[in-house]
Amino acid sequence: MRSAKLSEHIVVPVANESDARSTAAALEAYRFGQATVVHVVEKGDGVPDKTPVEQSEQIATEAFQAFRDTFPAAETELVYDRDVVKGITDVAATVGASAIVFQPLPGGRLQRFLAGDRSLRLITEAERPVIALHGGDR
Repeated sequence: MRSAKLSEHIVVPVANESDARSTAAALEAYRFGQATVVHVVEKGDGVPDKTPVEQSEQIATEAFQAFRDTFPAAETELVYDRDVVKGITDVAATVGASAIVFQPLPGGRLQRFLAGDRSLRLITEAERPVIALHGGDR
């Protein structure tokens, strides 16, 4: 079995333009091979979507561009899934990522509880290493 570098091909989830800029800035301090940036559009399963699809796609486009301002060679993946964590881990599996790298979004304990604490789920459910970047200017 071939041993991959921990940061040979990273998957980087981003929520919006601000998150993408902040994550890219935090990632600048590190060396890695290829990066695939992923934005998951949460789709309701038989219930109304949280935001219109067109608005969600615009948010993704702006986030991808913000990340590419720092890392122009980054690949992008726009995913539609009702489970954000599953969407991220599915992309990581599809592209053969060696790790998932993310910057936790700010928020208190109650906010994380109400949102289902996606950071914790990502760390505990991913089938590959997950690296949390320091919050930097957050």
